[in-house]
Order: sequence, then C-alpha cells, then structure tokens
Amino acid sequence: MIELFRAAEKKGLDSEYYDASRWPTRLQGLASSTPRSEELARFDFALTVSSLRYLSDLYQGRVTPKECQVNLPDKQFDATQFLRNEIIHASDVKAAAEKAEPPFDGYWRTLAVLERYMLLAGEGDGPVLPAIRGSLHPGDPYKGIQELAKQLRRVGDLPANAPMPTSQSYQEPLVSAVKLFQQRHGLEPDGVIGHVTFQELTTPIARRVTQIKLALERWRWLPHNLSPRVLVVNIPEFRLRAYEDHRLALTMRAIVGQALEHQTPIFANELQSIIFRPYWNVPESIQTEELVPLLRQKPGYLAKHKMEVVNAKEEVITAPAADAKILDQLASGKLRLRQQPGPANSLGLIKFVFPNQFGVYLHGTPEHGLFFRARRDFSHGCIRVEDPAALAGWLLRDRPEWTNKRILVAMRGKKPISVKVTAPIPVLILYGTVFVEENGEVHFFADIYGHDGTLEKALADRRH
Repeated sequence: MIELFRAAEKKGLDSEYYDASRWPTRLQGLASSTPRSEELARFDFALTVSSLRYLSDLYQGRVTPKECQVNLPDKQFDATQFLRNEIIHASDVKAAAEKAEPPFDGYWRTLAVLERYMLLAGEGDGPVLPAIRGSLHPGDPYKGIQELAKQLRRVGDLPANAPMPTSQSYQEPLVSAVKLFQQRHGLEPDGVIGHVTFQELTTPIARRVTQIKLALERWRWLPHNLSPRVLVVNIPEFRLRAYEDHRLALTMRAIVGQALEHQTPIFANELQSIIFRPYWNVPESIQTEELVPLLRQKPGYLAKHKMEVVNAKEEVITAPAADAKILDQLASGKLRLRQQPGPANSLGLIKFVFPNQFGVYLHGTPEHGLFFRARRDFSHGCIRVEDPAALAGWLLRDRPEWTNKRILVAMRGKKPISVKVTAPIPVLILYGTVFVEENGEVHFFADIYGHDGTLEKALADRRH
C-alpha cells in the first residue's frame, strides 16, 4: 500500500494526501528497534487512514460532483469493507486496489496518456517557439521551423520517421503535422498557425498534465455499473457518442449551449422516446425575453416562421398575426408560442426526449452549416445533433419495424409521431477537456465553461 501511495501521482492523485513523504521515517522507526505496542498502533492507524483515503479517491474521486455544479448522483462506497475483503489478504495488492478504479477502457487509456505526459513534463517544455506576427501560412518563412518540428515530433504529431526541415520554409510534412495537432486540440485543421494555434502549441506540458488529471477525476464520478448501452455528450468536444456493449457504435458532431449565457447543464438521465416532426414549444424565457419584443416590431414574424399562439389546452387561438392583447398575454406567460413541425422547425425533424429538470433534450436542426465550425456552442442549452436519423436508427434498432426507410418516411410525414424506445437508455451530458480515442490518440479542448477552473479550486481547497 505504501508503494501505491508513493505512486499516486500516476493515478492523477495527490500522493501527499496519503502521507507519501512520511512513510520512510515511519518505516525506519519500526525497523530501528523493537517497536512498542503504541508505536505499532499509531503506524497501523496511519496506514489504515491513508488506505481508506486512497481507495475512496480511486473509486469515487476526491471531490463530489455537486461541489462542481455537476448533477450526477453521488456514488456509495464502503472503503472499510473493500479494505477488509479485497486488500488485507490479497497476494497482489496492486491488482486488488485496481478493482476500486473505474472499469472503463476510456479511463485506462487516459491513465496511459497521463504517464506519457508526466514523462514529457519531466523533460521540460522543449524548444521555445519564436513569436509569430499575424499568421503563418504554408510556404511562409519562419525562423523557428526547427523548434516547431521538434515540438510536433515530441507530442507525436510529426512522425518519428518524417524528415526534419532543411530550410526555414513552413511546408510539408510540418503542415500536415500542424493540421493533426489542430484536429487534436479542437481547432479548424487548416494548417495555418494563427494566434489560437500558437497558444496551444506553447501551452506548458504541465498544464496538459493537469487537464488529464481533471479528466481522471471526472471518470471517477461515473457509476461503475454503467449500462453497456449509453449515449454520451462531451460538451467541450461538441460531440455525441453512442456505446453498445461499452464499445463505440456511433459518433457525430453536436452543438451545445452558448458559453456566456446559455450553458448546457451537466447531468444524467434516461432517454424514453423519440418524436418525429416535433412541435417546438418555445421556452418561456425565449418567449418573453426575445420573441415578444421581436413580435412587437415585426408582426409578420409568426407567419414567416410558421409559429402559432396556443393556450394551456394546446388550442391555437390566433391567426398568423398577434394583436397587442395577445402579445401582452404572451409576455405574462398566460399564452405561449410554438413552432409548427417541418424542415424549418428549430428542432429539425426529430426530437429525443429524456425528461429532466433543465428542459434539455437532443434534437436536429435546420442550420446544418454550424456543424462544420470548429467551436460549436450556439444553442440556448439543448443539444443539436448532426445526424438525427442515424441516431434514431441506433436507438430503435431492436424494433425491426422501424427500418431506415420508415424513419425517413416519419421525418417527411405530415404530423408528429411519438415512439417509445424498448427500454430507457442512459444519457450522460458530461464535461471533459481531455478525451483519449480508442486508438490512443489524445485530444485536448478549450475549457469553454470554466469548469476546469472550478474543479481545480475544489481540489486545491481539499488539500487545506
């Protein structure tokens, strides 16, 4: 156990929280003479406390999700029972302790990346890149070409067998290496080194190590008995993944809530149904703060956008235009707006429903061009998915009557159709600025909501 405490940094933990530096003295005190029962008791007590802390931190993380505004259920873990049943009589203590860690391939891939980046950090930050004025385009001269090549090779974007540059011209294979670097860091992979790309290239390796440790902490928040079939949205990555038997089955781009005003919440729920050709029931905040003022200026807005006013009984009570009395009732919330189904509907042609306190769901969109932006925080909080038809096909694949053809027919129909999934499917809306692909490729993303900073502070507070 003491060896595990000393190596806790490799797990993304704080070794001093388990008294790592104190154990040599404690061991020496026991070995120097015949220890008294009081000394043995103090040693045993210290070892027990550190062991319980270590195992608990491995299993459920060092802080709770709620301390970081994350709406995931707290995990229950009896560290005392685990210590008694798994550790004390184990022939291989290291292997026994690993049973407390998350049983997910993504977690173990992240651990491997942490070890690699800790080695890089131990070597220092590598060559200093000379500043770039404006942007560096392919073919441009750059006096830091050699340093750039070394940096890209160091982090794996320039292959080890690629030739080093022989001139100061920014050209292949460096351009392709920069594109790979940009793609791994959530940037537009255009090969142009502008301000943001240069910032990422010069980010200290120690900062990457911290990001990876934060990712590991978040992995530990997840339930160990996670369903083998699950939908996961990673907010800073702007991506949705569907897993079948814990293996990636489907992935697509996503659009999430705006960073400044409409952040997508982090939570877990269960998807229950799919609605083809949905109405968009305008949220009250959007209705009162955005649309009512707009309608007062542009009375024809309702007709142009195929919107209608309804009462609490879902009865349509107005024609294409709305008079002052109706606008006042919309402003007070007595009446509400909804958008008719169709290709122009803000939800697109499919809505994926998982009832939750935040009023958040997955849906399509008529604005497909936004999916080709590198940064995709454009929504009011809900999550738009790039290929809703493919997602519906995956969700309904255990219902043979719902063929791909029938899904397309339902999307092109004339009225809304609601379909329940066979069994509720867990949906995890998560936040991680590091993700390691199945091939081991590591991706880093901008902390668009500032949650990394919040988690860092919570972890720092725990040390004091």
